[in-house]
Amino acid sequence: MGTWAALAHQPAFPIGTMLLLTDGTVMCQSGGSRSWWRLTPDESGSYVAGTWTQLADMHSSRLYYASAVLRDGRVLVAGGEYSDAGPDTDTAEVYDPVADTWTSIGNPGWGHLGDAAACLLADGRLLAGNLSDGRTAVYDPGTDVWTATGTMAARSNEESWTLLPDGSVVTVSCANHPHAERYIPSTGAWIGAGSTPVELVQASSIEIGPALLMADGRVFCAGATGHTALYTPSGDATGTGTWAAGPDFPADAQGRLLKAKDAPAALLPNGRVLCVAGPAGDAAGDWPTPTMFFEFDGASLTRVADPPNADQVIYQGRMLLLPTGEVLYGAQTAALYAYQPDPGGDPAWAPAITSVPTSLGIDGTYTLTGTQLNGLSQAVGYGDDAQMATNYPLVRLTGTYSGKVRYLRTAQHSTMAVATGTAAVSTQFTVPNDLEFGPYELSVVANGIASAPVAVTVGLGSGRAEYLVVDTWTPSQDGALWAYVGGAWRGRVIGQSELVGVAQDLFSADAVDVWWDAAGLVTARAWSPAH
Repeated sequence: MGTWAALAHQPAFPIGTMLLLTDGTVMCQSGGSRSWWRLTPDESGSYVAGTWTQLADMHSSRLYYASAVLRDGRVLVAGGEYSDAGPDTDTAEVYDPVADTWTSIGNPGWGHLGDAAACLLADGRLLAGNLSDGRTAVYDPGTDVWTATGTMAARSNEESWTLLPDGSVVTVSCANHPHAERYIPSTGAWIGAGSTPVELVQASSIEIGPALLMADGRVFCAGATGHTALYTPSGDATGTGTWAAGPDFPADAQGRLLKAKDAPAALLPNGRVLCVAGPAGDAAGDWPTPTMFFEFDGASLTRVADPPNADQVIYQGRMLLLPTGEVLYGAQTAALYAYQPDPGGDPAWAPAITSVPTSLGIDGTYTLTGTQLNGLSQAVGYGDDAQMATNYPLVRLTGTYSGKVRYLRTAQHSTMAVATGTAAVSTQFTVPNDLEFGPYELSVVANGIASAPVAVTVGLGSGRAEYLVVDTWTPSQDGALWAYVGGAWRGRVIGQSELVGVAQDLFSADAVDVWWDAAGLVTARAWSPAH
């Protein structure tokens, strides 16, 4: 079984929701406040040795809300059971990690979102549910528009929604338990998905635990009752799928099953599920304490070590799967630990690169094509209070000689689907301008599992100038040559002796190609038709 490691630099704030940004850094909320912080791994790629920097505050505080990393790399947060914008707020906003800014967006028009159940669909839209009735809506980040979609048989409050390989979303109904439903994006309808063979929903609180798609295609559902169940999807747009009872959590000293009531879980790279449960009574206000950790291997639950911060109420816990395969665990205290699981897993689960440029320039954006770039599952679950899925590709460089690790920001993933098999999928990545030149090994990582590496070389940035400008101050002074290329101005000082040549060669040319490093322009080459 795995072991726990304390972060070398513990946070100075209580850990709330954590999200994995597409540049490999971790975005952590300070409790339920407006404040966010960034955890950056060290140059060896270690998150345990990572360091903290503060990010911009969002417009409203939020505790227990919907969240997602979008296909373009931005982050969406919506609602909040508790917020300075009001209880069960319907406000929503999007974070741009490049600009470090938050932008308010619209809402479904229900008057409240609160701790809405939500799931990012394969096409990149966000599906969200209403707290008080069966209405659902989808948000399109491309158009910034919410649109009403299918109506559920009962309200979706407290549910855990899981994206399936066929693009549908399955959930156990908390308000209509033990029945389950499935959302079909192609029709915008909710259909029946059978009934669980054991009760997963606590009747007094209508709470449930996490539901995670596993590598074998089944969904593992942990109950607030101490029971678990396994769902096998039908794989089509009409079937209900099948349910089977899973193993119960063990009993506490009073003979009560341990409960996963509003609890986190994560799919480990070895195929097991890291999950939690704890002792509690059956009343609505009875919350499991302390938090006890288990691994589920597809057949049985095995008790594993607890981190030092496991003494908190179970619903305060949050997990996040890292590209190293470790799982961060925080519990709304100023403490963060990384679970380091046993190795294992099937090599067939790994993403694979089929096409990527091998000569890269700083500031350049490139397309990587391959298979299974999004992993086999959304990989991290909790339920209506927090969504922290990691089913998107990260691009990792490792220095051939230095061993230094750097993640390159990805965006515009061709899909947000899971378990895409042999289908060709793609993402774009951008090379930062402070990256050292030289040879690297490039791999793509999905849900903590890395592809086989490809040898690449990083060098000068290059491109064709759209505009050229020469600054001169007086005839006796040097000037500067500026080229607008790749969405930015890049310049260098030029001496008086160069001014005539620049005017004759560059400004009379049909096209000018330029090369640059982090300091500015290095050289320019003019192209003119032969005479």
